[in-house]
Amino acid sequence: MDDTFLEIPEYYKITNLLHQKTYLVDGKLKTWAGETAEVYSTISSTNDYKPTLLGTVPQLGEKEALETLNSALNAYDKGQGLWPTMKVVNRIACMEKFVAQMKTKRAEVVKLLMWEIGKNLPDSEKEFDRTVDYIYDTIEAYKQIDRDSAKFEKNEGVYAHIRRGPLGVVLCLGPYNYPLNETFTLLIPALIMGNTVIFKPAKLGVLLISPLLEAFQNSFPKGVVNVIYGRGRVLATPIMQSGKIDILALIGNSKSANALQEEHPKKNRLRLVLGLEAKNPAIVLPDADLDLTVDECIAGTLSFNGQRCTALKLLYVHESIVNEFNKRFSAKVDALKFGNPWDAGVKLTPLPETEKPGYIKNLIDDAVKKGAKIINKKGGELTQNFIFPAVLYPVNKDMDVFKEEQFGPVVPVIPFADIEEPLHDMAESNYGQQVSLFGKNIHTLSPLIDTLVNLVCRVNLNSSCQRGPDVYPFTGRKDSAFSTLSVHDALRSFSIRTFVASKDNDYNNAILKQLLDKKTSNFISTDYIL
Repeated sequence: MDDTFLEIPEYYKITNLLHQKTYLVDGKLKTWAGETAEVYSTISSTNDYKPTLLGTVPQLGEKEALETLNSALNAYDKGQGLWPTMKVVNRIACMEKFVAQMKTKRAEVVKLLMWEIGKNLPDSEKEFDRTVDYIYDTIEAYKQIDRDSAKFEKNEGVYAHIRRGPLGVVLCLGPYNYPLNETFTLLIPALIMGNTVIFKPAKLGVLLISPLLEAFQNSFPKGVVNVIYGRGRVLATPIMQSGKIDILALIGNSKSANALQEEHPKKNRLRLVLGLEAKNPAIVLPDADLDLTVDECIAGTLSFNGQRCTALKLLYVHESIVNEFNKRFSAKVDALKFGNPWDAGVKLTPLPETEKPGYIKNLIDDAVKKGAKIINKKGGELTQNFIFPAVLYPVNKDMDVFKEEQFGPVVPVIPFADIEEPLHDMAESNYGQQVSLFGKNIHTLSPLIDTLVNLVCRVNLNSSCQRGPDVYPFTGRKDSAFSTLSVHDALRSFSIRTFVASKDNDYNNAILKQLLDKKTSNFISTDYIL
């Protein structure tokens, strides 16, 4: 590694360590004097490689976990709290206040995204800006839901005023690969629907929440948002064991989700909103436009080093074109620039998990032992914080890289002669999030599309898999997801339909008229939010 790689622009240097000494509970930033954990970046600041210390975070215990639970329970107050009974327009005002303050912290959060998880500068900026857009889009979607509810229906002599109401207390756990955006796609809809929230930042990307704590504190009533730091098992286990969590909102892996569900003593009361792992394949047909396909497969497999649940993790390529595809694809992979996140044009960056290069190397070694070859020149080159993407061919079902979600820079290519081969594998898979389908003959594509929509939840035609646009449904089948996350659907996931019914008679109608005229109820309202 040459010295130019280690030249860090002054603006992005770590000049002051960020020691997070508080956690948010009951509307207060409470000072923590106990055990702390050091937060390191795998990016080195010196010519002799060593991880960079970024700061420290509290390591809270069971006592503090239950303290935040009680804070959230008190704020919800069995449905009588200020937040769950507040007028929609007032909850929206709190959210608008929060996002206005959040926008002032963009530079700090983007810098921490780069250092903590190694995300390159354009993608870090995009994650922040997309999150801000998501909040505004959620506000608009909530306004529309409220507008659609600002009426009475009448059936069989009964009036009904139907709205969506909160469910209670939410435990929110986000992922390290999108520690701001995907965490907030859980947190924001949960909050705006009137729930109270306990939120633990991801294991990596934890410090970047620190600049936002004051905004949470002064934008929402006390106890509505609670932020805790520490080990997930230590904090989440007693919270779940209490039986007082109404929604588990988690983006991560299914083992964690299953373990937490098992801790809850009243599982039928627990609503799940889960985004879990995936093993999204690409299927490249003989008539695919190879230039387009190669570019989309590069983006699909190696954006953020393949550390995305929506990444393409298996490439099925028809045997008639696989040699040409491999030649073009491997050349493009080797041309990708590796460097620090702030370096211009960088596509590959240091991996944030210290054990990940070794894990990827084991997958490569296993595949080579079982008959695959590394077909790109740089594939498998190892440094202290990175392993250069290896393109493996031909991959078969006996290899670990076929079975495991690699979540990192290794690309398995599988040749196929009969389309039933990838279809069979997808049907047998534990996962069912998305697929990328490359081809142009509609007579071939049509039956394939009609089958694939029953195996996954999104079929990407001649494009890589992705989450956005955020207004579209984001979910999966089998072990890939539970509930649907999109701007509109997430609001539904974190709420329940609830209504006031009234028989059509003079006595009740007079009461309803008074309720509407005097505006004494926050629930019963036909006001139209502009």
